[in-house]
Amino acid sequence: MVRRLISLALAGGLALARPLAAQGDAAHPEATHEESAVTTRATGTFDVKLAPLTTYDTSQGTTLGRMSINKQFHGDLEGTSIGEMLIAGTAVKTSAGYVAVERVTATLKGKKGTFILQHSATMNRGAPNLVITVVPDSGTDELTGLSGTMNIIIADGKHSYEFDYSLPSAP
Repeated sequence: MVRRLISLALAGGLALARPLAAQGDAAHPEATHEESAVTTRATGTFDVKLAPLTTYDTSQGTTLGRMSINKQFHGDLEGTSIGEMLIAGTAVKTSAGYVAVERVTATLKGKKGTFILQHSATMNRGAPNLVITVVPDSGTDELTGLSGTMNIIIADGKHSYEFDYSLPSAP
């Protein structure tokens, strides 16, 4: 069951994912970094290893799963990430969902630091929807103030990314 959910999430849900534009917080404009930042696109490839973890819900017939995530990024984003994924399947083979959080430790176009990516994905009878967003205020070191969204592309069994991001301008 978990293998089918992962296959659905990776093969369909991620292959056609669409990024959302980075947005500031309209209620708190003082917290918005986009005013002094320019959106930049980083691209490259990554290798991913998923491994099953113990699932909390072990009820008979459960469709929940849990996986560890380990990635190696190449290209404009050079580094690694670790995280966890929670997966839910349904009786309809082409419908599923997952959420994940991963901590990225990397150099982004020459700037070093860490940040957290949050994934939210569903597949509705084969129609994928994926949003991967930088968790606000999760950037450290030279990536402090980082915001953005990531798009994952899977083609011919290979993973690549498009990362649209902003960093505050130096004062």
